[in-house]
Amino acid sequence: MANTSDIRNGLCIRYNDDIYKIIEFLHVKPGKGPAFVRTKMKSVTTGKTIDNTFSAGHKIDDVRVETHKFQYLYNDGEFYHFMNEADYSQIRLLEAAIDRTDLLKEGEVVTILINTEDDMPLSVDMPATVVLEVTHTEPGVKGNTATNATKPATVETGAEVNVPLFINEGDKIRVETEKGTYKERIKE
Repeated sequence: MANTSDIRNGLCIRYNDDIYKIIEFLHVKPGKGPAFVRTKMKSVTTGKTIDNTFSAGHKIDDVRVETHKFQYLYNDGEFYHFMNEADYSQIRLLEAAIDRTDLLKEGEVVTILINTEDDMPLSVDMPATVVLEVTHTEPGVKGNTATNATKPATVETGAEVNVPLFINEGDKIRVETEKGTYKERIKE
């Protein structure tokens, strides 16, 4: 058992007969009244996100988890298949357990949280950024670069990302996985 002072991003807790992962939290201590913790939690089974407020000192049932590095292999339409980098065992997960499937390319190494009680995978943590190749984008218009203008570009995984006008087809770009936004162009 833990309490609200132990809440942090990535913590898995048991709440309402389900396991939730803390996405965001904020400790609030108003001038009048008791302190509380405002949280945003994502269900690891359904993928549904909820907001909840815990009063300060409230007991929470945390779930012990281990993290393992897995390599993404392929998607067969229903399941996403991963291989453990340590012992080469394979697991398959539903799309709800993965945050950004549109940015996941074959061979990408991700971190998977596994419940130590029953060895069930809980969620997939993508790396902070991924490098993807632009497969389609319109050519930039010359002279239109005075402002921070962007254009849509389709990357190799099928995701659409807004990129600056100087990005062309075939360029490799770094994309932030949390927001799905362009970060920089990779020079080769």
